[in-house]
Amino acid sequence: MRTSAFLERELSQRQVVLFFLLATLLYVLPLLLADFPYIDDNWRTLAAGNAWAGQGRLFADWFYQALTFTGAAPNIFPLPLLLAVVAMSLALTRLTFHYFAEPTLACCLVPLPLWYNPFLLQNLSYQYDGPIMALSMVAVIYTITFEGASRVQRWLVPALLLALAIGLYQISLNVFVGLCCVELLRAVHRPTRWPEILQMLGGKFAQLGLGILIYSVTAYPFMDTLRKTELLTLDGQPLLQIGINLERVLEKVALLFHGGYPWVFAVLVLCALTGCVRLGQSRRQPLWQTLLACLITLPMLILLVPGITLLFRDFNEGARTLMGFGVLLVGLFYLAHFALASGHGRLPLLLIIPLLATLSLSFAYGRVLTLQKDFASSALYSLSHDIAEHRELREAKRIYLAVSYSDRWLVSAAGSFKRLPVLHYLLNVDYFVLAENLPSAGITNVVAERERRNATRVGYQGFPALVDSLYYRIYLIGDYGFIVMKEPPHGRMLQW
Repeated sequence: MRTSAFLERELSQRQVVLFFLLATLLYVLPLLLADFPYIDDNWRTLAAGNAWAGQGRLFADWFYQALTFTGAAPNIFPLPLLLAVVAMSLALTRLTFHYFAEPTLACCLVPLPLWYNPFLLQNLSYQYDGPIMALSMVAVIYTITFEGASRVQRWLVPALLLALAIGLYQISLNVFVGLCCVELLRAVHRPTRWPEILQMLGGKFAQLGLGILIYSVTAYPFMDTLRKTELLTLDGQPLLQIGINLERVLEKVALLFHGGYPWVFAVLVLCALTGCVRLGQSRRQPLWQTLLACLITLPMLILLVPGITLLFRDFNEGARTLMGFGVLLVGLFYLAHFALASGHGRLPLLLIIPLLATLSLSFAYGRVLTLQKDFASSALYSLSHDIAEHRELREAKRIYLAVSYSDRWLVSAAGSFKRLPVLHYLLNVDYFVLAENLPSAGITNVVAERERRNATRVGYQGFPALVDSLYYRIYLIGDYGFIVMKEPPHGRMLQW
């Protein structure tokens, strides 16, 4: 009886905060345990570098300068991520009370997909950038939920928060517009008259315009000129390019739906569609008006999965750009909660099933990161050992490392990649070793080749290799060395 009462009773604000603290921390626990420096983390750790201002993310520089009491960004992981977990817990608590006046445990599940977004795992993999991206979402949530006493506060404070969010990570714009779509569903549910709904949406997008204006006079001027010219142009067939980019995003998202995931998602969508119908039946206004709102909102949420990235000339299909997928899940959860609650008070607790599926994916991904860390350590040892063993290489003026990409480096995770193909997409690490890793082993004369790419990979192949390893060859010509990667061998998996 006590358990049953707890599942259905109203929770206090303190209880909701504790729930989100536990849930958000549990989701990033595998990343904390793996402690794997992810791609950019390597050079940032080596140089204590920030350099976010040139990307239009000035406030990210300020965040690390304030947190480390320096003018740079020494590695202080996991402190930033833990702070982001606390901030996100408070933000999700605020969003829960924004959606539900008397929240129960099931109500807390509705906004949780913002954090339990499977593609967000790649964002959170960055020990430097991950917390910044999370704090960007926190600022967006406070933008949506802020209710000021005066009209000036209701306009200015959300605009400042939104400018802060964009200055931390521009992709959070997708989250803001997506949450505005959920606000439309919420207004229809309350119910609210359509003139008031349109006024509310107009106010949100006015805040968006003011926030972009504030961003344009604060962080945007620090952006590199090259990044300012990356948008699609009218003379480059933008509609065709957007269509191609959408197709690429669909292919990547489809990697998630293997095993039981398609069934879980199909049931969630079915419940959400039922919620649309229930939403219309609960109102005095015609059913078609409510269904029209749902038909506008759901495709918009789908489009916002890639969102503003579709407008860039050099389209980035990385999982870290798909923050909008979390908002799509929130919209589906909101409608599904309404449908399930109309059947029985405990039925909305079934929403925990897709969340558990995502949590399971997080732990599987954490194990893959651990395997990658072990492989990277062994690769670093092998390469540094071969260099240290040869005096000519140790004393070389410079050794150029040709970065060669392959999807077969991490053999130890082949089984996980086969069963959960999205793991390989999330990992996004398909190189043997980075030049930035070598200084940790005492090797300081290795640099990544750039302008010498063709010469390194082709021009010196005719010379005898000083070192011929399983994965690479090292050439020495005069005072310069060249590391050329081999294609990983097709090893046969052992059958047990």
